[in-house]
Amino acid sequence: MNKAEKTATIDVLREEFEENNYFYLADASTMSVADVNKFRRLCFESGVSMQVIKNTLVKKALENTPAEKNYASIFDALHGPTAILFSKNPEAPANSVAKMLKDYRRSGNERPLLKAAYVDSAVFIGDEQLDALTKLKSKQDLLGEVIGLLQSPARNLISALQSGGSTIAGLVKALEERQA
Repeated sequence: MNKAEKTATIDVLREEFEENNYFYLADASTMSVADVNKFRRLCFESGVSMQVIKNTLVKKALENTPAEKNYASIFDALHGPTAILFSKNPEAPANSVAKMLKDYRRSGNERPLLKAAYVDSAVFIGDEQLDALTKLKSKQDLLGEVIGLLQSPARNLISALQSGGSTIAGLVKALEERQA
């Protein structure tokens, strides 16, 4: 690969990193060709792009991105063979790739191993983080929970007002019962 090709690859990678809020780094080094092809097929069906690129090129692409993205903490995971997994579906939750990895490994394969994951500026290092990543909730789910929690006190007040009737004595009685 000559210098122009390396520069083009770094630019394409940098754009991929900027477009994706999350990506996974995996080690598929000891997998057989049949297993790699099976995993790539699963990735394709799940809308995940799998690329195997030299670590130095990945590091240079990450270095050329804004510092607030916190990519520097991923550099330690860039050693040995590395496959980058990007989700092509922007609507898919961040844990979809982790679930796909876990499902694939349930079929009897112990690889690919998770080296690192980047999820909205949070970095998860090591294969032991796979369970935590599968349990991550999507942004929409978290927003729904927060809205539900914010609405809860107002609902309690409205139900207390409605259960006590329209009289002040009924309201005081309903509030006393709630306190007890």
